[in-house]
Amino acid sequence: MNLQQLEYIVAVDQQRHFARAAETCFVTQATLSMMIRKLEDELDVVIFDRSRQPVVPTEVGRKIIDQARVVLKEAALLRQVTTDASQQVSGVLRLGIIPTLAPYLLPHFLKAFLAKYPQVQVRITEMNTAQIVEHLSQDKLDVGLMATPLPYDGLRTEHLFLERFYVFTSQKEKDLKKKFVLPEEIDVNRLWLLQEGHCMRSQMLNLCRLKKESAGNNLEYEAGSIETLLQIVEMRNGLTIVPELATIHFDEQRKNQLKEFKAPIPVREVSLVTYRHFIKTRLLEALKEEIVNGVKPVLAKAAKEHQVIEVR
Repeated sequence: MNLQQLEYIVAVDQQRHFARAAETCFVTQATLSMMIRKLEDELDVVIFDRSRQPVVPTEVGRKIIDQARVVLKEAALLRQVTTDASQQVSGVLRLGIIPTLAPYLLPHFLKAFLAKYPQVQVRITEMNTAQIVEHLSQDKLDVGLMATPLPYDGLRTEHLFLERFYVFTSQKEKDLKKKFVLPEEIDVNRLWLLQEGHCMRSQMLNLCRLKKESAGNNLEYEAGSIETLLQIVEMRNGLTIVPELATIHFDEQRKNQLKEFKAPIPVREVSLVTYRHFIKTRLLEALKEEIVNGVKPVLAKAAKEHQVIEVR
C-alpha cells in the first residue's frame, strides 16, 4: 500500500469515473486501474462497484476512502511542516471566490501577490457560497474568499475587512430623494435582486427584513452579477443594493445615484474561510496580508456604528 494508491481511489470517488480520475492524476487509465486492483487484492476487499455507472464505492470501500483522505491529509501536513519551517511561501493555492467579490477585489491584490510570491501557483474559481463550502469540506479547495459569518459548522474564518452597503437608484427615482436612508424605507418590491444562490441576495433581504412579493411588474429579472443589476435599475427604474468595492470606479453620474444608510451602517464582512483541517498556514498569512494592504487605500474607514449583515 502506498500514498499513490490512496490518491487514486480518492480521485475515482470524486470523479465517479476511472478515465476522468486517471486524467486528474496524470496517468493512464490502465495504470490507475491496475494500482487500485493491487490495493483491493492487498486488503482483500472490493473498493468500487464497477458494474454501476457512474461507479460507486462499496460499503467497505466508502470507509477505506474516508480513511484514505485522512492519511493523505496527514501526509500533506508533514510536507507542510518542512515548508513552514523554511519560511518559504510556495506551492499550490486553490482559491474559491464569490462572484460579487471577484471582479472588484482581485484587481486590488492579485498582481502584487503573484509578483511577491512567484513560487505560488494560484488556481481561482468563482462559485457561490454553498459550492465553496462543499468544495472546502471535500478538499477540492484550500480557501474561500467570501462574506461571513456563515451558518456552517467545521469552518475557520480569518477576518479581512468590512465593506459598506449603499443604495443605488435610477436617475428618475422620486421616492428616495434624501441622501441618507433607513432599511425600512426601501420598498422591497422595487428592489432588484441577484439570483438565488448568491449570498448577497440573502443579505439584501435580511437588511430589509422582508420577503420580496409580486408587485404587478411585467418584468421579473433576477441578475447573475452586480453589473447586470445596475443596468436593470437604469433601464427599468427602481433600486438595488451594492457593496462598496463595486462603487470604486463609478463615474460622477453614478456616484450621484448612490445613497448612504443611516447609522448603524450595514456592512458586509469579508473573510478568508478554510476547513478545520487546513494546513497551508504560511500561504494563508501571506494572502491575508496582501488583501488587507490592497484594499486599505480604497475603502472608507469602518463606521463606529455599523451592523454586519449575516449570510443565511
